[in-house]
Amino acid sequence: MPARTISAASSSPAASTASSARQSTLRTANLALVAHQVLSAPTPVSRADVAASTGMTRSTASRLADDLVAAGIIAELEPAPSVGPGRPAVPLVAPSGTFVALGLEVNVAYMAVRAIDLSGDLLAERVVVDDFAGSDPARVLSALARLTTDVLTIAAVRQSTIVGAGLALPGLVSGDRLLRAPNLGWEDLRPSDILAPVLEPAGLTSIQVGNEASLGALTVGRRRPAMVHAWPSYIYLSGENGIGAGLVRDGAAVDGANGFAGEIGHVQVDPRGPECSCGNRGCLERYAGRRIILSAAGLADDAPAERLVAAWEAGEPRARAAVSRAAHALGVGLGAAINILDIPIVVLGGHLSPLTEVLRPELEEELRVRVLASAWSPPQVLRADKDQMSGATGAAWALLEGVAADPSAWM
Repeated sequence: MPARTISAASSSPAASTASSARQSTLRTANLALVAHQVLSAPTPVSRADVAASTGMTRSTASRLADDLVAAGIIAELEPAPSVGPGRPAVPLVAPSGTFVALGLEVNVAYMAVRAIDLSGDLLAERVVVDDFAGSDPARVLSALARLTTDVLTIAAVRQSTIVGAGLALPGLVSGDRLLRAPNLGWEDLRPSDILAPVLEPAGLTSIQVGNEASLGALTVGRRRPAMVHAWPSYIYLSGENGIGAGLVRDGAAVDGANGFAGEIGHVQVDPRGPECSCGNRGCLERYAGRRIILSAAGLADDAPAERLVAAWEAGEPRARAAVSRAAHALGVGLGAAINILDIPIVVLGGHLSPLTEVLRPELEEELRVRVLASAWSPPQVLRADKDQMSGATGAAWALLEGVAADPSAWM
């Protein structure tokens, strides 16, 4: 007997419900696809471009784009000048000031709160520069809460839809708990216990907590959230007194089984080396941390990096020795990481970023010797952008990328 085809008109209520659910799922997926095409593009795209890249019909792509524009998830620019018959194309771009995420960060030398929108624009920022090594977490997080309250009162933030808040911390994070941040001297705490009373009145019922280096890695080689990365895979180093790493492979962050991947600062460089705050000896950050390098160079531990660079360029022996010592230690740690991960691109951020040019010659030579595949895939040492608070930026971007991934949830 031939199979019987059931038309939509004659189907049962259950079949109609299933069909409606499928259509809803298809629309959700297509909205996400259109949003991704616009928000990931380095330059504005048209509705025709979206249709061509996704395989949708022009009318479907246009209708979905209209819905996303109305929701404030993408935006239109003025039509481009026409160069032929037909209506001029209307460029589609990331919007400004519609959806905003809060990025918070506490590091050894500063705390920061940033409000950032889908275009990557910084709408508001509050920063406190201080020494938070060995600090009281309740006191510091209470001060961070006050900065957050201040940012939330700014008109550009109040007029936007706040999608969430993220907190970047220099340590091991599991879920909503900080397990350990050796350089802060913090252990086993839930930041939301202190921050929730500030966030809840703004409609934010939770805060996402993450490692500052992993979150900072999201910003590398990009101008805004959801854009494609300049390099598909790289190791990003960040930090202040400590050194952490964010790992990105094929455009996706690699967090490890428990979210602890990237603690390169605690790779042992010398078993007989100085004691580290983690309890081990000879860790990488005991040779390449900010204060360690400055002290070895004979500079005050709050001296700007430019002073060290100037001393190195002038051939000052202590500056030269401090940079060489740091480059060697970085080469040991990164050489092992590259051999294991097969990711030969290294991006220096945080306090290492302004030192890239003076570190690069000796560091690349160390890596050439230590990386087994260097003859075929030579490691590259690159400099991150000058953003010294990339953890806060990345915490906001991670939340905004959730809007791009599932725009229907915000429409």
